[in-house]
Amino acid sequence: MLQRRAAAANFSSFKPCFFPAHTTKSLFFPMDKRSLYSSSSPSSSLSSLQKLSQPRQNQAVVCRASQDSIASTRSDELVVHGVSETVVGVLGGGQLGRMLCQSASEMAIKVIVLDPLVGCPASSIAHDHMVGSFDDSATVVEFAKRCGVLTVEIEHVDVATMERLEQQGVDCQPKASTIRIIQDKYLQKVHFSRHGIPLPEFMQIDDLEGAKRAGDLFGYPLMIKSRRLAYDGRGNAVAKSEEELSSAVTSLGGFGRGLYVEKWAPFVKELAVIVVRGRDNAIVCYPVVETIHKESICHIVKAPAVVPWKIRQLASDVAHKAVSSLEGAGVFAVELFLTSDGQILLNEVAPRPHNSGHHTIESCYTSQYEQHLRAVLGLPLGDPSMKTPAAMMYNLLGEDEGDQGFHLAHQMIAKALTIPGANVHWYDKPEMRKQRKMGHVTIVGPSMGVVEARMNSMLVGRGYDGQPATVPPRIGIIMGSDSDLPVMKDASKILTMFGVPHEVRIVSAHRTPELMCSYAASARDRGLQLIIAGAGGAAHLPGMVASLTPLPVIGVPVRSSSLDGMDSLLSIVQMPRGVPVATVAINNATNAGLLAVRILGAGDPDLLARMSQYQEDTREEVLRKAEKLQTQGWESYLNP
Repeated sequence: MLQRRAAAANFSSFKPCFFPAHTTKSLFFPMDKRSLYSSSSPSSSLSSLQKLSQPRQNQAVVCRASQDSIASTRSDELVVHGVSETVVGVLGGGQLGRMLCQSASEMAIKVIVLDPLVGCPASSIAHDHMVGSFDDSATVVEFAKRCGVLTVEIEHVDVATMERLEQQGVDCQPKASTIRIIQDKYLQKVHFSRHGIPLPEFMQIDDLEGAKRAGDLFGYPLMIKSRRLAYDGRGNAVAKSEEELSSAVTSLGGFGRGLYVEKWAPFVKELAVIVVRGRDNAIVCYPVVETIHKESICHIVKAPAVVPWKIRQLASDVAHKAVSSLEGAGVFAVELFLTSDGQILLNEVAPRPHNSGHHTIESCYTSQYEQHLRAVLGLPLGDPSMKTPAAMMYNLLGEDEGDQGFHLAHQMIAKALTIPGANVHWYDKPEMRKQRKMGHVTIVGPSMGVVEARMNSMLVGRGYDGQPATVPPRIGIIMGSDSDLPVMKDASKILTMFGVPHEVRIVSAHRTPELMCSYAASARDRGLQLIIAGAGGAAHLPGMVASLTPLPVIGVPVRSSSLDGMDSLLSIVQMPRGVPVATVAINNATNAGLLAVRILGAGDPDLLARMSQYQEDTREEVLRKAEKLQTQGWESYLNP
C-alpha cells in the first residue's frame, strides 16, 4: 500500500507532490522542517530511523515540497487529499483506535495502526494495519518509518524505543517522557505530588512489613495497586484488615511485580475530565462527567456530572493543572475522586482518548477522537462544549463466554435501537469474554432525567418487550389546592397541544411544606425543566419553589374570593432580588403554558417550530374573522 510521510501544519503553503503508483511499496516524504515548520510542527527524520533498523530492500523516494515547484502529473499518478498530508501512526488498534480511525475518515486523514491481532477492531477501518507488537522495539521502529507523527491508544507500549526515536527526530505525541510517567502508577503519583496536585496519600511497599507499616499509617481498608499494567480493575486489591494483606498481595502477583499502596479515598462520586493539549500548549477541557463503576470497570458515564458548579470548576482546574505538568499534544483523561467534604483528589491520568469520553461523539461539538487528531497534527483545537443538554454512556460488557455472550449482547443492542436518542457502537471484536468491553451505547436527550429514564427503559427491557416506557415529564404544574385546578387545567391543555410531557400535582406551601421542599429540590434531578405554580391569596408557592430550585418558575395568580386576585399577583411580582419568578395575568394559565413552551423552545428546534406554527395559525384565524366581519357586517357576524 502506498504510504506518504509529510507534515503539513502550515498546509496553506503546501503544494502536492505526485508519484507513480508503481514506484515502490513504501514511500516516505520528509519535509524540510527548517523552511516549512515551526518548532511545534509534526516532523521526522528518515536517516535517523534507518540507523535504528536494517535498510529496506526498496530505496525510499524523497519528495520535497516548496512554493516554487510543482511536480508534474500524469493520469496514473496519485494525489493525496485531506485536511493534513501527515500520516498518523497509532500504537494499538483496539476500540479507541477504531473510533480514532472513524473520526479521521471524516477529514480524509490517513491513520495506520500497529496491533498484534490480525482482526483488531481498527483493522477494517484504518488506512493500513501493520500486524505486530507495539511492545517490540524492532517492530515499533519499522512502523515509525511509515508515519509522520506517532501516537498511542494504549499506554503499555515500548517507551524506551519511543525515547530513542524522539532522539533521532521522530515526532511522538504525547512525548515519550509522558508515557513513561503514566506507565508506572507510582511514578505518576510522585510526579503529580511534586506539582502540587491533590492526591490520596500513597507509599511504595517492598515487603509484607512495609505493607503492615502502610496499614498502620493509613488505616483500613487499604488500597494496594500494581505499578504497571493495571487497568479496568486489573492490578488493584483491597485489604480490609492486616490479616488480608498477604492474600491481597498474592492476588496481584507478589511484591516482585512492583506494588504501592494508597490511603483509602472516602469518595462520594468518581468524576473525570477529558483535557486536550495542542502543539502550541493551548489546553481545553470538556465538561466534567461522573463515572459509575461495577467491579472496578467503568459501567456508566453521565455527562455532565450532576454536581454543584463550584465542584465542576474545581475538578476542571485540577485536571488542567495535571495535564499542564506533562509534555506533548493529544487527549488526556483525568480521573478524579469527589470526597464527602468537597475535595477533589486525582486518581490517575491516561495519555489518550478514554472510556469516559465516548459520549463526546454524539454529545459534543468536537469528539475526543477528532480532538486528538487535531492536537497531534497541530490543527486548531475544536469546541469541547456539549451540543445536547445531557448524555449517558453505557458500556456493553461481555455477560458470558462465546456465542451465548454474543446472543446476550445483541439482545441489548436490539433494545437500544428502540430507544429515542440512543446510538449504538459495536467494536467488532472477534472473541467474546466476560467483562470484556464489546461496545457501548450513548443516549442523548433534553435533560438528565429524560436520559436516565431512557437508559432505565433500555436496561429493564421496556419499549422492547411490548411494555410502554414511561415518558418523564419536562414541566411540572403545581397548585396549592384543588380549587385552583379549574384555572391551572388550561396550562395543561396547552402543553398537551404542543406534545410536552408534564405532570400535575397539588403541593401546598402552607399545609404540606415538607412535600413542597422535596418536590422543588428534586425537580431538576427528575428531569423537569420548568415549573408552573398557581396560587391564590398570599400566593407563597411560586416564590418558595423558586427559592429551592435553579429551574425557571412561572407563577399564575389565581383569583380568590377576596381582592379579586390582586393580592396573589402582587405577592408574586414582589419577590426579593435573587429569587426571580415570572408571572402572567390573573387566571391566565393559558399564557403560562405558552410561555413555558417558548422557554423550552429556545433549546428545542421542534418545539420552536410548533410555536411558530401556532402563531401563524392564530394570525390566520384573526384574518379570517376580520374578512368575515368585513364581508357580512357586524349584525350578521354576531347573529349567524
